[in-house]
Amino acid sequence: MPTATIATASYRNHSPKRTCYPSEAIPARAVREPLLSIEAFPAERITKFPKLRFMGSKYRLLPWIHSVLLNLKFDTALDAFSGSSCVAYLLKAMGKCVTANDFLQFPATIARATVENANTLLVADDMQTLMGSNRAQRHFIERTFRGIFFTPADLRFLDRVSANVTRLADPHKRDVALSALIRACVKRQPRGVFTVAGDPDRYKDGRRDLKLSIEEHFLEQVAVYNRAVFANGRPNRVLNQSVFDIRPSNYDLVYFDPPYVPRADDNCYVKRYHFLEGLACYWEGVEILEHTRVKKLAKPYTPFSYRREATEAIDSLFSRFRDSILVLSYSSNGYPDLPVIVELMRRHKDAVNVYETEHSYHFGTHAAVRRGRVREYLIVGT
Repeated sequence: MPTATIATASYRNHSPKRTCYPSEAIPARAVREPLLSIEAFPAERITKFPKLRFMGSKYRLLPWIHSVLLNLKFDTALDAFSGSSCVAYLLKAMGKCVTANDFLQFPATIARATVENANTLLVADDMQTLMGSNRAQRHFIERTFRGIFFTPADLRFLDRVSANVTRLADPHKRDVALSALIRACVKRQPRGVFTVAGDPDRYKDGRRDLKLSIEEHFLEQVAVYNRAVFANGRPNRVLNQSVFDIRPSNYDLVYFDPPYVPRADDNCYVKRYHFLEGLACYWEGVEILEHTRVKKLAKPYTPFSYRREATEAIDSLFSRFRDSILVLSYSSNGYPDLPVIVELMRRHKDAVNVYETEHSYHFGTHAAVRRGRVREYLIVGT
């Protein structure tokens, strides 16, 4: 009979002990049992990953996620909602053959620069190309976002580098350059999101990130992304499509971190990061909502944003990839509740193990979201 197990994370040198419960019952409280040691955690490599202020990022949970993944036997892995790419990067550091996917363009760009890219760096000649003048430069960013985000000089710089990126012949060089430009914009923006208009110079809290120009940030971030590049001897790749369009075969393990419906606020990444999404493609092929103060992009449809559709969408995910080991990141502030998620996974997998740890997300549009402590789950179906 299918079983469900719940255990909390403890980074001590013990093998995990699993307590099994009847399939119809999921306890409200977790049984506190240790997981594997994190001695093998690739900390030196992970610290080189360019951490991004990203809603729901699992960066601080990577040691815990690693300790769970060590219990599983797999060689090929799909990170189906790669987001900041930190989990895909962890899988690469573990020596796995990784496919990262995200349906937004800027996360896919970051994943190509850090996960797919094995050895391509930006060198001095590339920087001369990126920083040089360009008669073909357009002034779309300067005209569209003047008085909304950044200084006029910052906006002109973004236009210039965006034009020069196209002069780089190697696609991975373009990915590294765009990723550095994306992270420069996030660092220059006071809260890292693009929901509120305003010049960051009005913030007087002394943060270094707000004192630097985007050009200064960009030069620093090129070096940061160059340091993040490494080869693990595997043919890693990146997709930029709906998870429901991915062929489900050839993955030993599939990791899901979908934009589940939160109890408060919303899960709209485009609302928060529309400027980054536009920057990744220079606003080509996207719809700008001209009536909005910050020039938002039209929100692409995803069933994970709606309560009436989220449960069915998660079930469809489990069904589609049922031949792989399933690992779902989930949170106690998500909808539907944990017992429902476990029941959905048990429809498709013989055994379901649930690991739990406490976590604080310091990100969101409301103080309660930023400060709220949650229980973070890894739900594993084998």
